[in-house]
Amino acid sequence: MYQTYIKRILDIVVALVALPFVLLIIIIVAPFIYLEDRGPIFYNAERRGLNGKAFKMFKFRSMHVNAPDIRNEDSSTFNSENDPRVTQVGKILRKSSIDEVLQILNVLKGDMSFIGPRPNLTSKAFSSLDEIERKRITIRPGITGYNQAYYRNSIPQREKYINDCYYVDHVSLVLDMKILFKTVGTVLLNKNINTNPSGSGRVTEKQNEK
Repeated sequence: MYQTYIKRILDIVVALVALPFVLLIIIIVAPFIYLEDRGPIFYNAERRGLNGKAFKMFKFRSMHVNAPDIRNEDSSTFNSENDPRVTQVGKILRKSSIDEVLQILNVLKGDMSFIGPRPNLTSKAFSSLDEIERKRITIRPGITGYNQAYYRNSIPQREKYINDCYYVDHVSLVLDMKILFKTVGTVLLNKNINTNPSGSGRVTEKQNEK
């Protein structure tokens, strides 16, 4: 009952309440993003959603235009305190997680939930997803989730997938509230923002932050 109906109703109600604040944040943040390098304000990333359906995930742009996409060996996104691809404004947006605020619009559209596994890129073919990767997309992806609350970027991709499956099996209002409050603490304390700076990464393709 909670996962099928109540969770979605709560998502819509909270997103509607938050919408005026989202618009205010856009008005405040947009000029700073544009003035730094005269690039676009928003970054619409294609992601894999519920049951593998692709959707456009909204974010504030935090990287320079046409920055290369650098990934770790496990294909997870490379993060570093001194990542030259990230703008000065982008560093602030990422540390505060303000760059993710626009995903409240995705929640209203029904693409996402406030709590759930983070959506992955669509570059990997759906037919090649293994059992764990398929299980984690049987529910809507979230703005935050179990991994973001407790580990953020400090653990390997595969471990994140296993944690996502744990969430899928135990989703409840109580667990969602725990994740929400833990996320607030993690963001305020700037915990686990980046991957290990000594970790290896590789350039795979051009970043689409245009």
